[in-house]
Amino acid sequence: MLTPLRSIHVMAAIITDARGRILLARRTEGRDLAGRWEFPGGKQEPGERPEDALVRELREELGIEARVGEHVISVPQQYPDKRLCLEVRHLTGWTGTPRGHEGQALAWVAPDKLVRYDMPPADRPVVAALLQPDRYLVTPDPGEVTHWLAGLEQALAQGIRRVQLRARQSDDEAWRALARQGVARCREAGAEVLLNGDVALASELGVGVHLRSGQLAELTGRPLPPGQPVGASCHTSEDLRRAEALACDFAVVGSVYPTQSHPGVTPLGWTGFASLREGVSLPIYAIGGMTPVDISEARRHGAQGVAAIRSLWGA
Repeated sequence: MLTPLRSIHVMAAIITDARGRILLARRTEGRDLAGRWEFPGGKQEPGERPEDALVRELREELGIEARVGEHVISVPQQYPDKRLCLEVRHLTGWTGTPRGHEGQALAWVAPDKLVRYDMPPADRPVVAALLQPDRYLVTPDPGEVTHWLAGLEQALAQGIRRVQLRARQSDDEAWRALARQGVARCREAGAEVLLNGDVALASELGVGVHLRSGQLAELTGRPLPPGQPVGASCHTSEDLRRAEALACDFAVVGSVYPTQSHPGVTPLGWTGFASLREGVSLPIYAIGGMTPVDISEARRHGAQGVAAIRSLWGA
């Protein structure tokens, strides 16, 4: 009989200076994952409030008195010897000067440079939560061209900044022409755009690709170069591991809630979503009945945000 893994709740802080840089601490020798960089914090003790644990840890670790602010993300992560939940909060302020009181090196890092730092698996989704969109629009199948483009433009005007252009007949020449127009609209709005499943057309247009779950087993490496994002639809832990092995930039997992489009599919629920989440360090969007109202709950279960068609599409 297997011994259950111990569970640990860790609190960490996003500490930002006047120049907008974020503080990282390097794990010292003798600890798990020594040498990697992480967001400062530490373990919550039994009976301790999360906010009190973070204040105590930052006092002991950095010598500062912190004021704890809003929730960023909570990342469930399974390690060989434990199950960890990393809960991350912004600080509204602090007093004192941060110093490595436990011998750890510190670094103030510009947000766009965070991806260069080698981090533990649980910290990587935090970087994505800070830098990447929390909503991922999947476009509906195109009908009348003018109406479809108007819906896309309205979604972009409402702040959508990551878009998957999708059509069931992706080889159709009319869709290729429409996709080009959609890409142009997204670029004008400063939105990142991915094409569903069509690696060749994505390469031709210089955009990203969103891999279908069935494509994951067919590929032997990342299908596009860095700078052209790669996402993946995943339904199982094996799908997620494969997406991570292919160096995908993010994944989409669901369905979390029941949906009209998949009436016979048993939804994962948030517990099932979190169980899949803890096996990889990819940023993951929750899909299936999601709306912007669900973003906060999604973040509490380790999601980057939500992916959706109807609730994110323009009227």
